[in-house]
Amino acid sequence: MTLDEFFCIGVTVTLGSHRFEPEAIKAFARKYDPQIFHLDEEAARNSVFGGLCASGWHTAATWMKLNLKTGVEADGARWAGAGPAPEFGPSPGFKNLKWLKPVYAGETVTFTRTALAHRPIISRPGWRVLTLRSEAFDSTGDKVIEFESAVLVKVG
Repeated sequence: MTLDEFFCIGVTVTLGSHRFEPEAIKAFARKYDPQIFHLDEEAARNSVFGGLCASGWHTAATWMKLNLKTGVEADGARWAGAGPAPEFGPSPGFKNLKWLKPVYAGETVTFTRTALAHRPIISRPGWRVLTLRSEAFDSTGDKVIEFESAVLVKVG
């Protein structure tokens, strides 16, 4: 088995779906993003969004939760290569974050990831950076968020 096969390079994996309920939207917003259109349904109707919508950070955090829950093994890829199985480490971050469409209260969003590539970290022998395209789509198929994320992986 190659690392490309294990990481499922080029394969889009569905992480799951989540329904954004009004009370959960408000609870998240109170803690992390207290904008009026995330907190108050009446005020949200009079805002630029026209209704209560989830924080973009709530949407991104839900992607992360589902990504961690899914794991690599859920994709059917069990390590069958030489040496020990790769170990996932921390994420060095993300880039190119785009909130493309509001996620309104009551909407169900489906989250996906696609492994794009991996490369060695020259300063850390035995470690690689795996890059992912991270996306989510509403029930009409419209993309609501996208970003490129990364994770460090120890191999060998």
